[in-house]
Amino acid sequence: MDNVIKILHLEDNPKDSQLVQSVLKRANIRYDYFFADNENDFISLINNQNIDIVLSDYHLPDYSGSEALLYAKSNFPSIPFIFVSGTMGEDAAIESLLNGATDYVLKNRLERLASAVHRAFNEAQEQKARLKAEKELRKLSRAVEQSPNSIFITDINGVIEYINPTTIKLTGYDEEELIGQNPRIFSSGEKPKEEYSILWETITSGKEWKGEFHNKKKNGELFWESATISPILNDDNEITHYVAINEDVTKSKKLTMELIEAKEKAEENDRLKTAFLHNISHEIRTPMNAIIGFSGLLHDPNMNFEKRKQFTDIIVQSSTQLLSIITDIVDIATIEAGQEQIHESEIKLNSILRLILEQFMLKNKKQQVPLNLKTFLSDSDDIIISDETKLVQILTNIIGNALKFTERGHVNFGYTIKNNELEFFVEDSGIGIHTDMHEEIFKRFRQVESTMERKFGGSGLGLSISKAYIELLGGKIWLISELNRGSTFFFTIPFIRTKQNVLPEKQNGIESGKRIKEHNTLLVAEDEDSNFMLIEEQLLELDFNIIRAKNGIEAIDICKLQHVDMVLMDIKMPLLDGYEATKQIRIFRPELPIIAQTAYSTDNDKHRAFASGCSDFISKPIKQALLISKIRGLLSKS
Repeated sequence: MDNVIKILHLEDNPKDSQLVQSVLKRANIRYDYFFADNENDFISLINNQNIDIVLSDYHLPDYSGSEALLYAKSNFPSIPFIFVSGTMGEDAAIESLLNGATDYVLKNRLERLASAVHRAFNEAQEQKARLKAEKELRKLSRAVEQSPNSIFITDINGVIEYINPTTIKLTGYDEEELIGQNPRIFSSGEKPKEEYSILWETITSGKEWKGEFHNKKKNGELFWESATISPILNDDNEITHYVAINEDVTKSKKLTMELIEAKEKAEENDRLKTAFLHNISHEIRTPMNAIIGFSGLLHDPNMNFEKRKQFTDIIVQSSTQLLSIITDIVDIATIEAGQEQIHESEIKLNSILRLILEQFMLKNKKQQVPLNLKTFLSDSDDIIISDETKLVQILTNIIGNALKFTERGHVNFGYTIKNNELEFFVEDSGIGIHTDMHEEIFKRFRQVESTMERKFGGSGLGLSISKAYIELLGGKIWLISELNRGSTFFFTIPFIRTKQNVLPEKQNGIESGKRIKEHNTLLVAEDEDSNFMLIEEQLLELDFNIIRAKNGIEAIDICKLQHVDMVLMDIKMPLLDGYEATKQIRIFRPELPIIAQTAYSTDNDKHRAFASGCSDFISKPIKQALLISKIRGLLSKS
């Protein structure tokens, strides 16, 4: 026997102890021998020496073998206990075996001792191994049962023989519904057959396969699993089963897909922004080239009147074009910052639409495409509540595009009423828009044409701005279009009526029967010299006494110390801005007409100016006719 057996011998006779050791040596049993002849030594040794087998006499002077057996089986049930006694009767032997003794050997038959020790030790080792295996199996079973992963085992043909509770919980199937089925019961049908062939080739060759499945639950819901499928081999290295360990990765897969989509969207946005910057650079530099070039040519003293007029018309036209591009950029930035707001008021819808019609007809005198308006409400019943500025810009953007992309045919616009909404339309017979671009054209930095060979100019922001404004107003926008067949844009806004039936017509000049006095004193609060010079030139025909303040504090002091009939108040000035200066002037001159004149041009800027006490608002670049109209209108009322 190769193993060294630790033997504890409970014996009161030293000679019998020597005899037992002699028998064990002759049998070539390798052992460590521990001797005890009393209860205390026996208990101490069995507790501290990791004993393999106990040999015990049946009768001892102060301690019996029966008591020792009871202690050993109560505390160390796996240690074999063999009685070696000369006085043990058959009845006592049987009772001892029933109480847990492994064997008994009579002292006059010690030739049996070696085989009894061999047998007891081997059985004990097998028992230990079996208990250890059972313990490991229970541990493995609990691990599989409690695993957060789905685990199932199939036979060599792929028929399911075992599933753990997670599989039931994840897939929604009962155990009875899955046992005996093929795992294809989970298939969504998305994985190609070729991939399944590779899977089977891998595992049938004894290798491990790893991959992903887009599987389907019992209720039809799809989910992603990361799977590892391995063959199970017997002692002869033959495949008997396959085990699949699957992790539900639906959330992480979704997150990964979202990150990929976000990355692709960011890359697309970068591409579109790059294209936009190229286009916008071209759109800005083109009118700037005309402005700078023709302005330089005007220095020629020998230039005739007609050519000078032609050049100044080009400069004005290019400046207007440049201003339109800058306005679009500012508007889209305001929208993206979430600072755009709705400012509703009572408006006469038909009058606004006719004014838009007139403006486009004046602007497009040379164009051969007729522009037609169709209204729904009567002029006596067309008063609604909405944001006039945004409605005008929406229609201007869409009609402007229609005219730009229509070389022949017509452009019609107007509105009707459906489901308590105003439904506007702009119809053209132009180049049309491909179906794939019907959504794209409303995106920021997106144009149907984004290459260097673009035929039509523009920032490409007009429709994006219009869509944002329409949604702010509580409506929606869509289109119907075919290539080379024209386009029709539709949008809605809420149809909100007012109780009033008539609004006073706006007057652009002096009210009837009133005249302004001559030699009015006009204070221009403006820190930029060039801007002040321009205003002076624009107001020459009014014969005003014009004085200047270079900051807000000077403006307040002048209004306190001198008679002033009107103030043109720049908003952005050093020391004190125009908003605060207006508030302080209103304390001692509450009726003084004050017109805010500023490069800030958004609706929010306009409403802030009115909230500060301004009587009117004009944005830079200032148009001479509009400025004179506003001045005359305010002075005629004062």
